[in-house]
Amino acid sequence: MSDPGSPAARHRIAIVGAGISGLAAAHRLRVLDPAAEIVVLEQRSRIGGVLHTVDLAGRPFDVGAEAFLARRPEVPALLAELGLAGEIVHPTGARPTIRAGGRTVGMPAGTFLGVPTTGAQLSEVLSPSALAEVAAEPSRSFRWAPGADVALGAILRERFGDEVAQRLVEPLLGGVYAGRVDALGLRATVPALAAALDDGATSLTAAATRAATPPPASRGVAPRESGGAGAGDSGSRAVESGGPRVSGQPTGPVFGALRGGYSTLLAALLGAAKADLRLDTTVRALERRDQGWRLVLGPTTAPEALDVDAVVLAVPAPAARRLLEGSAAATALAGIELASSVVVGLAYEEVAGPDTSGVLVAADEPLAIKAATHSSVKWAHVSPDGLLRLRVSMGRFGEAAALQVDDDELVARARRDLATLHGITAAPVAVHVQRWGGGLPQYAPGHLDRIAALEAAVAELPGLEVVGAALHGVGVPACIATAHAAAGRLTNPASRHFR
Repeated sequence: MSDPGSPAARHRIAIVGAGISGLAAAHRLRVLDPAAEIVVLEQRSRIGGVLHTVDLAGRPFDVGAEAFLARRPEVPALLAELGLAGEIVHPTGARPTIRAGGRTVGMPAGTFLGVPTTGAQLSEVLSPSALAEVAAEPSRSFRWAPGADVALGAILRERFGDEVAQRLVEPLLGGVYAGRVDALGLRATVPALAAALDDGATSLTAAATRAATPPPASRGVAPRESGGAGAGDSGSRAVESGGPRVSGQPTGPVFGALRGGYSTLLAALLGAAKADLRLDTTVRALERRDQGWRLVLGPTTAPEALDVDAVVLAVPAPAARRLLEGSAAATALAGIELASSVVVGLAYEEVAGPDTSGVLVAADEPLAIKAATHSSVKWAHVSPDGLLRLRVSMGRFGEAAALQVDDDELVARARRDLATLHGITAAPVAVHVQRWGGGLPQYAPGHLDRIAALEAAVAELPGLEVVGAALHGVGVPACIATAHAAAGRLTNPASRHFR
């Protein structure tokens, strides 16, 4: 790229989507190319995407993602760059629980994301027959083709029976993807387990044991991360898989959050990006030109053309696919489906509540919710006023129809289940219902190949980048990483862009 101070170097870049990926891309582009004209186009009337902070009884409260993996560098480094390092907070020492077999018990020890290791302690969660299946698994014949990818649920059920899948693994990963284990691919969602199988583990138990106990040379290296953006329920404490590895010796707590909620980060990114933000703006079409791209905006009755040198698509996979229709990139994106979910925030006066960080709910429990985070207990900064604040999560992949009721019914379901789980029958003093229609991408079997095909196809389209949760992890750090990588490619003088 030529001298950014010269007229020829003033590039116009459109970013479609004002979620964390889009805003992180806008900010990094501003840092790398101060002269650029950056336009951020957002269909909604607010920024943030699936990050959203609301007022719940007078306090900021996140109703999208609530936490990030602090042992990845992206969020702490970005906060430090923005002068917000002092806003990072970490969970208390409260422990999570799980509801299984009609009982609420402590999260069992000795599993890797719910997959039993040789030291698993599962007697409080599994039935005697399921315990017997777990005990017998290491001695059963096992065949694995290195490099293979399968539905996580299929291999769990074949090796351990149904209860491990329904009572352990699905509750944990459901807090990340709002997904079903039967639809999630092993290689993208639990990559360390797949790697152990590729390396010759003789059973699934052996693979989980190896994944949970890295060799001495790699101890202290932060695991791959896939969780958090859009879910953030009480399962986050146990989730550390998917996304690029982080080098170095991590120290301090595993997870972090922001004292004032994610809105603090979003506002800082937007301000530092100095971008032209256009809310309530629909991008209807994307057209390749001889030089750059043309975006067609607004209603069909009054379309507006926006010509730019480059485009960053920071939107969900189906939206990106529509804009790239007819290309190889669209074909790759077509295989990525979305799950819908709901978060209900509730605040109570004079209610003590449980002393745990939250509860995950097994998939075979007769309850409407999949998790409840005891936010006032899990995060010391949430309730300095003494109120009890909780967030309840509902909805898994394929359950969108069950969520198509009014807000009052969703709140009623949440309250019924809180009464069952914790004996909380008091009326809340404040409630917020947040619907996430198509909020989380599903990493189905073959996801890594799909993304490799997407990135290869995008590489053939100069001036185009695709970023976000559909690629290399649904967590906030992974989204930021894709945004920063895209900005780096766009501003690299030796890159394929702007030619």
